[in-house]
Amino acid sequence: MSAASADTGFAAAWLRRRAERELLLGCLGCMALGFVLILGADAASGRQLGALDLLPLALYALALAGVHLSLVAAGFRGDQVLTATVAFLSGFGLLAQYRMGDFHNGPGALTLGLVPAGFLVMTVGALAFANGRYRVLARGLWVWAGLSLVLVVVLLLTGQRFRGAVYALGFTTPTEVLKVTIPLALAAYLERQGQALARWHPRLPLPPWRALWPLLAFFAVLIGLLALQRDLGMMLILGLAGLVVLASGTGRIGYLVYGLLAGAGLGALLLTVFEHGQRRLDAWLDPFQDPTGEGWQILQGLSGMYAGGLWGEGFGIGSPEYTPIAAADFIYSVIGEELGFLGCVVLVLFFLILLSRGIALAGPGRPLFGRLLAAGLTTVLAVQTLLNIGGVTKSIPLTGTTLPFISHGGASLLTAFAASGLLLAISDGAPGRPAKPPRGRAAGGPPADLKPRKVRRKAVPREPAAASDI
Repeated sequence: MSAASADTGFAAAWLRRRAERELLLGCLGCMALGFVLILGADAASGRQLGALDLLPLALYALALAGVHLSLVAAGFRGDQVLTATVAFLSGFGLLAQYRMGDFHNGPGALTLGLVPAGFLVMTVGALAFANGRYRVLARGLWVWAGLSLVLVVVLLLTGQRFRGAVYALGFTTPTEVLKVTIPLALAAYLERQGQALARWHPRLPLPPWRALWPLLAFFAVLIGLLALQRDLGMMLILGLAGLVVLASGTGRIGYLVYGLLAGAGLGALLLTVFEHGQRRLDAWLDPFQDPTGEGWQILQGLSGMYAGGLWGEGFGIGSPEYTPIAAADFIYSVIGEELGFLGCVVLVLFFLILLSRGIALAGPGRPLFGRLLAAGLTTVLAVQTLLNIGGVTKSIPLTGTTLPFISHGGASLLTAFAASGLLLAISDGAPGRPAKPPRGRAAGGPPADLKPRKVRRKAVPREPAAASDI
């Protein structure tokens, strides 16, 4: 066997992804422990348990095995920690949804296959666009932009309004796809116009309007459509992702400053126009003003987390049924109630690991499109997480945003998996070259600083031979 085949064969890939395998087994062990705790609590409450109660855990285990074996068989060189982090968060979400009774019976049982389907989406995305093939997505600049606008228009024309927002048939939210298509469009545009957008006025702090106006026009239309949909959370997520990609692609921090000022003004205007947003702001400022109405969800969520204390009441022992829409927007309060402050800290730590891997992918060493796409996708995940946890803990007003990988939801969950698949593809590196992983020994190969280096020998002046050697 040649050295090249030994490096790219199945056996080598199996050894190379050992860290991922060990981490995935750790995730499976944690989820199995969680299921034991919940089933134990169910049995203690008198519920009859059956073999189907272990079906979610079995599907989760099969999904992890499928992901890992697929990546090994394809010789995937990308980030191993990122895969394991997504596995932990999605497993945690599966556990939380099972705790909320989503899979027991009725139509909710159909959502049992969402997590395995998400892993399939992530794996297919990672393998399809690995080895630098993700750069072909930059050619579809106008496809991503047009698709984003069409999705919002179709939803506005055919959807139904419920609690202020607009939903499609079956209360689905197809506009969740914008969390992937908008970063793709932004990265493709910045790859083409980045240099022009970086040329600010030589003496005044003014951006180049000629290169900027197409982007401004597109965002004006998009934000206008989202305002009609009254999706304030999506506006914040996509707006901040756009500013981060713009600033990182041009190196001009002024875009962030002007964008945040414009966003603050637009937000104040929307709050005065839409009664829906104003009610949420009032409930955030003083939930006791309407404790059984607008402030009910916030107060119940805070009450649950307060009851959890430091250690929590135990998985399956809390009372999340008293919090409205606990499985979706307020799943973080359920975790706080049953696993306590420490459970919340663990969850936040895993989100920080996920985001740190994305930030590392947005650093130097990769093609510009890959870096900008990683920055956009990571910002989307970061802002979505911040909006959800901030709203539940009453740090900021509620925006109706789901917690990635954890909250109940179909389109939101699958979109988060699709974003993870693209991040994995970017981490695989360029064609024909080993991946340049983020920091960490489990990032897809041995760290560069452990590779043998060639040491240049210094020329040492030859000393004159001793008289006895001559």
